[in-house]
Amino acid sequence: MTPRSHSVSPAAVIVLAAGEGTRMKSRTSKVLHTLAGRSMLGHVLAAAGALDPRRTLVVVGHRREQVIEHLRQVAPAAVPVVQEEQGGTGHAVRIVYEHTGPLEGTVVVTNGDHPLLTGETLRALVAAHESEGNAVTVLSTDVPDPTGYGRVLRDADGAVAGIVEHKDATDEQRLVTEMNVGMYAFDGVLLGEALKRLTTDNAGGEEYLTDVVGIARSDGHRVGAYKVADWVETQGVNDRVQLAEARRQLNERILERLMREGVTVVDPRTTWVDVQVSVEQDVTLHPNVQLHGATAVAAGASIGPNVTLRDAVVGEDALVRDAVVESAEVGPQATVGPYAYLRPGTRLGRRAKAGSYVEIKNSEVGEGSKVPHLTYVGDATIGEGSNIGAGCVFVNYDGVAKHRTTVGDHARVGSDNMLVAPVVVGDGAYTAAGSVIIKDVPPGAMAVARGQQRNVEGWVERKRAGTAAAEAAKRARENNTQEGDK
Repeated sequence: MTPRSHSVSPAAVIVLAAGEGTRMKSRTSKVLHTLAGRSMLGHVLAAAGALDPRRTLVVVGHRREQVIEHLRQVAPAAVPVVQEEQGGTGHAVRIVYEHTGPLEGTVVVTNGDHPLLTGETLRALVAAHESEGNAVTVLSTDVPDPTGYGRVLRDADGAVAGIVEHKDATDEQRLVTEMNVGMYAFDGVLLGEALKRLTTDNAGGEEYLTDVVGIARSDGHRVGAYKVADWVETQGVNDRVQLAEARRQLNERILERLMREGVTVVDPRTTWVDVQVSVEQDVTLHPNVQLHGATAVAAGASIGPNVTLRDAVVGEDALVRDAVVESAEVGPQATVGPYAYLRPGTRLGRRAKAGSYVEIKNSEVGEGSKVPHLTYVGDATIGEGSNIGAGCVFVNYDGVAKHRTTVGDHARVGSDNMLVAPVVVGDGAYTAAGSVIIKDVPPGAMAVARGQQRNVEGWVERKRAGTAAAEAAKRARENNTQEGDK
């Protein structure tokens, strides 16, 4: 039987994600551990998505509830297929065929714990498979230490003669450095027929998908291999040490791409960027910067040092340093920090400022307005060109519900103010330092809401006699008396 020729878009991608992952020592499924803002499974599905497959099927087993729920969130079109008992890779794919029925076209099988694999490599695998008319195309690579991996065995002509698992290999076969990555492109019809002929007659007592290679060869079909040049891309993750290494490798890949696109990364060793982050040209990322989630940084912005952005938007030429920004927006030419915290729902307008030890939540700060230091702004709208003095608190919570404060354009809120919401400070209004504002302030008015100062003369000398303060007060009083007598 001659393998069929198909289009580059495969009939199906099958992702194997049923393993227990005991070496992770975790209550979380191995394939759900994250790196660069995605789960391992999420990375694999993203790579598979580059093929535009007609169907995506994910084999689940251990902690299947977690994996199925995750699929609903990140890839609702992917279909989970339950493997009740893990009987090997061949058994897993056979379970899929029992679920789907015959699959005509190219079928790609990949693993849920290979987060570094790229869509480009999978496309190259499928292209090689279909252009060569193979029944099976193995994804392979040369590794420095292939211990534990299946070896790709080639005949005198260089064709793939078979794949032998490490525990089944002879000493001579174990000298081979070309390993089977564990991913394949198959002719779907031939794969379905071969799956029915798999046995458990091997050291592991399992149905090996690698045995399909031997079956295809014995039936006279062509078996090829597409070798990945960079073996690092093919690394799987089985424990947390390997997860950390994969995280580092992926981060280096992301940072290299950004730098080649015109982003300055001052210290790549301390800069971490998730895969979905967008960073434009002429942005500078200083040391100890973390960009997570759907963060977007516009051209010319300066981020860091010591900044964490999560699902944040930073405008052109903005400056953010020593700060945490979560689900918030920093406008063009705005400045944040040092030691500022912008919480969800915050929007800083153009040239606005959130300075040192400032926390802002669910609030809008208008163009050119400043919250310079030591202030909490919660549930507020601040207009254009206004200034909030040091040590202010926008009192937004009455113990039951949250309320909003509105500060108009070009207003001046004095230092050490409490603005008790709901309250409005009108355009051009001022509030005196130390005020507790509980009533609306009309536009252009000065609000003074504090007790009158009363000085009790001689109190310290009478009530704190013998203290250093009393002695200092006495000396000052005597000096003042002597000065007055002159």
